[in-house]
Amino acid sequence: MIWQIKALDHAKTENPRECCGLIVIVNGKERYWPCLNLSTEEDQFILDPESYADAEDEGEIVAVVHSHPNSEPVPSEADLVMIENTGLPWYIVNPNTEEWSEAIKPSGFKAPLVGRQWVWNVTDCWTLVRDWYAEQGLELIDFKRPSSSDEFNENPLFKQSYESAGFVELELEEELEWGDSLLLSIGSPGLNHVAVFLGDGTVLHHAGNRLSSRDIYGGWLKKSTGLRLRNPSLRRRF
Repeated sequence: MIWQIKALDHAKTENPRECCGLIVIVNGKERYWPCLNLSTEEDQFILDPESYADAEDEGEIVAVVHSHPNSEPVPSEADLVMIENTGLPWYIVNPNTEEWSEAIKPSGFKAPLVGRQWVWNVTDCWTLVRDWYAEQGLELIDFKRPSSSDEFNENPLFKQSYESAGFVELELEEELEWGDSLLLSIGSPGLNHVAVFLGDGTVLHHAGNRLSSRDIYGGWLKKSTGLRLRNPSLRRRF
C-alpha cells in the first residue's frame, strides 16, 4: 500500500527517534499523514495535537502509525493504553528491519494498577491515580501535560486538578484514611508527585522510571509529602 511506503520513509527519516503519523481517508483514498513527535525521549512519542487537528480537517482519521526503531513491531503496555484512548487501530513498523505489525485494534485493555511501566503522559503517576479513583466511581480530569516531566516539575498542576474534583486539604491533626490523596515533592521544589493512601500504612504510587507499586508510607515518602487531600463525596460512597 502506498501509505505504508510513505510511513516507512518517515520512520527511516526520524530514526533513531520514534516517528508518528496517521492514516487519513481523503477523497476516498488512504493517505499517510506524518505528524510531529513532541516527546523529548527517543523511545516514546507524543503526537502533536496541531498535526492531528490538521489531519482531521483534511479528512477522516482511521488509524495511527508509529515506529519502534529499537524493538520488534509489537505494542508496548503504553501503546496498548493509548490504543484504547484513541479508539483507533494502530500499526507499528521497525524502520531497520522494515517489519510491520498487523492492525492492532482496541480490545478493552487496562494497565494493571501495580507493576505498570512508567511512560510520561501515558502511564505516569497522575494516570495511575486517575485510574484508581475511576475504579471507585470518581472521575478526575486529565490535564494537558508538557512534552517532558522536567517542564512539568517547573509548574505542577496537581493542586488545581484536585480542587476541581472537590478535594479538600486535611487538617494537621486529622489521620489519613483509605482513599485520601497525597501530593509530594520529589527532586523538585514543587509538589510534582501524587499517591493514594490505601490504608494499613500503605500507598499506591508510580515514581518516575519505576514500576507502579504499593509501598509502606514512611521514610522518604512521608518526608516528601507536602499536602494531604480528601474527597468528601468519595467517603460517602462507602
